[in-house]
Amino acid sequence: MEHTRIRPFNTKDTYPEQNLDNDLCQAVVAGGVVYLRGQIGQDLDTRENVGVGDVEAQAEKAMANIAMLMEEAGGTLDDIVKVTVYLVDIRYREPVYRVMGRWLRGVHPVSTGLVISALARPEWLVEIDATAVLTEKEREAL
Repeated sequence: MEHTRIRPFNTKDTYPEQNLDNDLCQAVVAGGVVYLRGQIGQDLDTRENVGVGDVEAQAEKAMANIAMLMEEAGGTLDDIVKVTVYLVDIRYREPVYRVMGRWLRGVHPVSTGLVISALARPEWLVEIDATAVLTEKEREAL
């Protein structure tokens, strides 16, 4: 089975302040399943942080990134079957889920929400990852 890797990068470029050297990518399509890397409030093209101190703005950017990556993978947000939300503060749950709910209205994925002590950078307040299954028509288009 061939895998399609979308937006490959190396962590030494993404996290220059950390001693890392890992080859990763933003999404992998394998057997019609799309696995998305956890998305945060960061522009995927410029690596600029968006919404520092504003969890709603970070959630909005994370969901915009997810929509963009799904399009690049040959699908849409409607193909999402599971989301996992990581929050650094339980008080962020409502604003983040409201943003996510707008983006995923009518999709009905399963969801897991976790409150954790930190993300990879202190300015990141929320991370959202998703898994999707492409339709047969979308798979044939790949």
